[in-house]
Amino acid sequence: MPANLPPQYFEAEKRYREARTPEDKVKALEEMLMIMPKHKGTDKLRADLRRKISKFRSQAQNKKSVSRRESAYRIEKEGSAQIAIIGPPNSGKSSLVAKLTNANPEVAEFPHTTWKPTPGMVQFENIQFQLIDTPPISKEYMDPWIADLIRRADIIVILLDIQADIIGQWEETLEVLRNIRVFPEGTEVPEDLTKPPFIKKTILLINKVDTPQHEEDYSVFVELSGISIPALPVSVKNQRNLDEFVRKIYEVSGLIRVYTKAPGKDPDLNEPFVIPRDSTLEELAYKIHKDFVEKLKYARIWGNSVFDGQMVQKDYVLQEGDIVELHI
Repeated sequence: MPANLPPQYFEAEKRYREARTPEDKVKALEEMLMIMPKHKGTDKLRADLRRKISKFRSQAQNKKSVSRRESAYRIEKEGSAQIAIIGPPNSGKSSLVAKLTNANPEVAEFPHTTWKPTPGMVQFENIQFQLIDTPPISKEYMDPWIADLIRRADIIVILLDIQADIIGQWEETLEVLRNIRVFPEGTEVPEDLTKPPFIKKTILLINKVDTPQHEEDYSVFVELSGISIPALPVSVKNQRNLDEFVRKIYEVSGLIRVYTKAPGKDPDLNEPFVIPRDSTLEELAYKIHKDFVEKLKYARIWGNSVFDGQMVQKDYVLQEGDIVELHI
């Protein structure tokens, strides 16, 4: 028997998919349960919603019971990816996050102003990324909670100061990361590790490149250090290359944006599905709703790698900007 779900149900389902906290997910799920008609065709779906409500209620309760210190350092992921901004004291991490996001970390000319992580959201075209300003890291001391935050982040941004000892900062930062088994993607991992390493997508930002001399210093640093990760000179003060930095985040993230449409309707280009590069049509269908995977017959695709409306099967590899019309 078909479920015959009303439009209000799918609106609540969309709010559920977009919810970032267990409390908000429970609220949307309860609304879906209330809207759903009661008959044999919805019995399985109702049971599934009740299981999800129970799971997220438990998560919400566990979240409330953690210690004050843990809750301060454990930041729930929001947006398409979570990016931890790390680096030595006074490199400009707080200024960068304040300039790009809606966050208000404390900014001052003296070091160690930041003493706890501060998140903020930065817009890139029609999606958002979460940037996290973190306390300075050094060989002398790093709070264990910061190590956990770095390991869980999707991307690490190492921010250094071109007007300080740039080589020393770079080498010390790498040493600190090695001590917590974190290695930028593309760098060498020691063979004698006794525990698994954390391989992280990483961007190197060199801040305070304010003059032609600083630009020359940056070029010399890149040549001498032999860095193998994406690097960019910026000036937070002069807002130089900040837009390019946000674009670099998207490039490094390994994500693509695809759009869905109903037959005969236009796609909403403001609401993409953000999925890993090389994802298939089947994986997109599962992301939309797990029941779609079994019911999906085929899809029509509009994009750069196909002709408009081309019919594809579940194993089609999606491309950036594809518009997908699912047929079930």
